[in-house]
Amino acid sequence: MTLLVHDVTLTYPDGEGRLTALDAVGLEVPAGTLTAVIGPSGSGKSSLLAVAATLVTPDRGRVVVAGEDTTRLRPAEKSVLRREKIGIVFQQPNLPASLTAAEQLQVMAHLAGRPAKGARRRALELLDAVGLADQADRRPHQLSGGQRQRVNIARALMNEPAVLLVDEPTSALDHERGAAVLDLLVTLTRERSTATVLVTHDHAHLDRVDRTVTMSDGRLTGGRAGAPAGAVPGTRGGAGGAQRGGGAAARAEGAR
Repeated sequence: MTLLVHDVTLTYPDGEGRLTALDAVGLEVPAGTLTAVIGPSGSGKSSLLAVAATLVTPDRGRVVVAGEDTTRLRPAEKSVLRREKIGIVFQQPNLPASLTAAEQLQVMAHLAGRPAKGARRRALELLDAVGLADQADRRPHQLSGGQRQRVNIARALMNEPAVLLVDEPTSALDHERGAAVLDLLVTLTRERSTATVLVTHDHAHLDRVDRTVTMSDGRLTGGRAGAPAGAVPGTRGGAGGAQRGGGAAARAEGAR
């Protein structure tokens, strides 16, 4: 197990009271598996990602990343943990226009204080892994939407994170390119043994993931899987029915 969200409650000020964004939520994501989180807008999906990324501290509960209880860390320590253990794939790639695809990744190594000597080599290896070996020196305006999203994914993997958090990666892509991106995420999750959480409104490709859980009014209310399996042990907050499946990990080299 690489990511554990245990009995987490998160509230925000709302006039004279408080709004509950997460209500006793619990989720376990083992290394090498991908869990999809679905649910309507405002249900708490983004709050769950923010807490898992240590960007927001919950009112109650624990978030454990690679054995580290993040709720006990000081802000500076959380920043270090995010750089070293957590990769975030944003809904929009937001790639700096002046940087090539390889440089987008090399910047991540620089920010983490890693030696520049091996950064270019690792960047090229990751671009090859996402099917963009021949696009390393192209800038964002020279890439398609699907290619930019794959650079976004490779960038999140640059510092070898234990946990990968993915926010609506297919929202701006057509069906074919969305399927290719999801296949790529499944493949990379298993090959690199990351604990991946995918927030999505796109239900078309969920047979490819290991588990699907549903957020509703700040609670995890159930789950389904691509193939029957036992419940995930220790899951709390209504997610005990979430199951692991055997969704196929198709290669995505043909994505455009």
